[in-house]
Amino acid sequence: MFGMSHETFLLLDAVVTVIGLIVLITKFKLHPFLALIIAAAFLGLTSGMPIGTIIKAFQDGFGGVLGFVGIILALGTMLGKMMAESGGADQIAQTLIRAFGKDKVQWAMMFAAFLVGIPLFFEIGFVLLIPLVFIVARRTGVSIIKIGIPLLAGLSAVHGLVPPHPGPLLAIGVFGADIGKTILYGLIVALPTAIIAGPIFGTFIAKHIPGHPNQELVDQLVRDEDAGDLPSFGITLVTVLSPVFLMLLKTFADVALPDGNFFRTFMDLIGHPISALLLALLLSLYTFGYKQGIGSQQMLKWLDASLAPTAAIILIIGAGGGFKQMLVTSGVGNVIGNMAVEAQISPILLAWLVAAVIRIATGSATVATITGAGIVVPVVGMIPGVNRELLVLATGAGSLILSHVNDAGFWLVKQYFNMTVAETFKTWTAMETILSVVGLGFILLLSLFV
Repeated sequence: MFGMSHETFLLLDAVVTVIGLIVLITKFKLHPFLALIIAAAFLGLTSGMPIGTIIKAFQDGFGGVLGFVGIILALGTMLGKMMAESGGADQIAQTLIRAFGKDKVQWAMMFAAFLVGIPLFFEIGFVLLIPLVFIVARRTGVSIIKIGIPLLAGLSAVHGLVPPHPGPLLAIGVFGADIGKTILYGLIVALPTAIIAGPIFGTFIAKHIPGHPNQELVDQLVRDEDAGDLPSFGITLVTVLSPVFLMLLKTFADVALPDGNFFRTFMDLIGHPISALLLALLLSLYTFGYKQGIGSQQMLKWLDASLAPTAAIILIIGAGGGFKQMLVTSGVGNVIGNMAVEAQISPILLAWLVAAVIRIATGSATVATITGAGIVVPVVGMIPGVNRELLVLATGAGSLILSHVNDAGFWLVKQYFNMTVAETFKTWTAMETILSVVGLGFILLLSLFV
């Protein structure tokens, strides 16, 4: 077509489609759900796919993603809501702050966010923990930036690198990775990455930008609660980390035990992400609910309220799955995969680069993850020995880079920390970029051993 080979045309078609997707989201402010549907339809039509195949490919991609991730999102959000409303998150943060002391309070905030952030969306974790930043800053006199950047780093690191967050789970589904291994590798990469981008960078940048919190926000958000009314630290930790433990135990059983072994079969059941999160949620109804004297009606209200904010995220993820499937069915993915093989580009680096470019352009980590994974997935079958779990982490790391004015998180941080746009770039944007680049470095280092 137009004097080009079919492969060249498909590649150009994909480039035009992705640019169009970016323009629709950034220039015309179209909702990502609609933009992804339009982009998928455009790619299907221009690549020569029959109408029936286009519709089926999109439906298969949409349903295939939500059949798994939609359930995970609902269960994880409910678990996070139970932890938030019961005060479990406050207990984790306050316990760690007491343990670390005033001089190392920034480390306490990073570890608190890292633990609390495992079952929570970034935005929910941020709103939940920001009052603690204000409380600690007021009580200790420590700079709000020195305390806040480590908290943001802890939340962002688990958001991009550690299942059961939606981004890593999406990539796991696309690449066919093992969830237990991804959790293990994700924790290995995320913790040192969060330390470098959080307490270390936060201590440095706070010397130049100490920050001055908005007093109205402080007065509104700071409430000194009695820690005695909160769930205990041990109970909270067991409840929140139980799904991660079950998924890791399933992976260990798969590696250590033969097929047909009763314990391995049993762990395959309860260690599946859906089962693990369901069991954790049921446990939370007791530990965060009945044990705290909270009635069934109140818990029902919490669980109902928790699902409303996830509707838009679920639709975007589903549409992203449809767009990903269009990339695969049209043959675009195979063309890109062949190019990567011929150019001898590291699949890990390719996954990071593609996700990073889309993240910078659209401002959405979710769009960057699902689109990047869809573009890179054909490489898995073309290059023997590619570690699928590390591809998941590389895509997640790329999706964190360079948050700027097209990202809602940028403005969320700016307003709560009462910073100028320039100060937000020097703190939040720099921290996110450090997370992404350092994370890639640790992933490449880990690839030498696994």
